[in-house]
Amino acid sequence: MAAVSVCRPQCGGFSFENCKRNTLLEANVAKLGCSLPPARKTGTTICGVVYKDGVVLGADTRATEGMVVADKNCSKIHYISPNIYCCGAGTAADTEMTTQLISSNLELHSLSTNRLPRVATANRMLKQMLFRYQGYIGAALVLGGVDCNGPHLYSIYPHGSTDKLPYVTMGSGSLAAMAVFEDRFKPNMEEEEAKQLVRDAIAAGIFNDLGSGSNIDLCVITKGKVDYLRPHDEANKKGVRLEEHVGAAETGDYKYKHGTTGVLTKQVTTLQLEVMDESVQTMDTS
Repeated sequence: MAAVSVCRPQCGGFSFENCKRNTLLEANVAKLGCSLPPARKTGTTICGVVYKDGVVLGADTRATEGMVVADKNCSKIHYISPNIYCCGAGTAADTEMTTQLISSNLELHSLSTNRLPRVATANRMLKQMLFRYQGYIGAALVLGGVDCNGPHLYSIYPHGSTDKLPYVTMGSGSLAAMAVFEDRFKPNMEEEEAKQLVRDAIAAGIFNDLGSGSNIDLCVITKGKVDYLRPHDEANKKGVRLEEHVGAAETGDYKYKHGTTGVLTKQVTTLQLEVMDESVQTMDTS
């Protein structure tokens, strides 16, 4: 009986039986005439901060597809519940569908308990779902909200690990944004000071990360109130052409004062041209 139980395959845990096969395929992929899928790099700057009365979330609005800007004004701050919102970085479809699914499940939970959901509940639902898919859902999230226990802010990684901190950043521009937080964060800030801090952190990501850009969206969550500011600021304003300053009539026509460039020599060459006189006759079709 003991021998039978030992030889029985384990039912739980992870299976690594395909690791050797994958390594062999990767080593001989060129000989097989196929190519491995390349890693997809996405660009985003999202962040959040806890202040005296609530939470401020911030995000840029650039969506990239490889090296191409696919959308200049996409919304990266997603609704979870009336008192909870979530910023998403990574694969846009994954962040959209993940937040929509958790929002739906949280609404059912709220109806069954007849009270507003807690931020910790949303965090637990999100981390359990992402851990279940072992990082294949490319969603890096910043979850913030205010419940009966006060303001809360979480960062959720694609593999399911989470952090609860007074300020968090995620995305490819997170290092530039974190530098602003590390320098200027103070506990128990006022709302305007917190909004300005988040705005400057997102702007740092926009100007120092090629995957982030366009506008800055903010979401201010307090007890019983949510203020979604879209757009809060335009960090990357389009430059002004020169002719708008000089008043040139034609677009792209640059006017310079006579004598701006000195003429050193002048030579006129006469061209011998043969002038051809052409006449067009209409065809009589009557």
